[in-house]
Amino acid sequence: MFGRTERPEPDAIEVIIGPRATFSGILRCDASIRIDGGVESGRIETSANVILTESARAECDITAKNVSIRGLFRGVLRAQRVELLSGSQVYGALHVGSFYMDDGVQMHAELDIQGARRQRTEAPARLESKTPIPVVEPGGETPSK
Repeated sequence: MFGRTERPEPDAIEVIIGPRATFSGILRCDASIRIDGGVESGRIETSANVILTESARAECDITAKNVSIRGLFRGVLRAQRVELLSGSQVYGALHVGSFYMDDGVQMHAELDIQGARRQRTEAPARLESKTPIPVVEPGGETPSK
């Protein structure tokens, strides 16, 4: 039993939406969440993990450390790691640090893997050549100066 000052382990599943339950709204938690039922709209936010089982139907946005999907997901997902397991159906946008996908996954989503990517404000380095590149005219001749 947890006292008021004790916190659960981050991977301990504290919240379960059962197979006969549906939920709409904002769910915030600091422990892992397992969804066996339906999430009709809203957001799920946790610093731990989210697990969507084969019976899950989640139409919401999810922000979590790790997300494992075996059921249906429709929305925007932000996580350090996402696993799409066999039988899952995914629609929307995934913004992840790392990504794994089994065979047998149906995915119609934008995938943005943000691992070692540069910040968008940083301009790409330009190559400067000390030797001028000659201009070649059609026909293979270099124009005279």
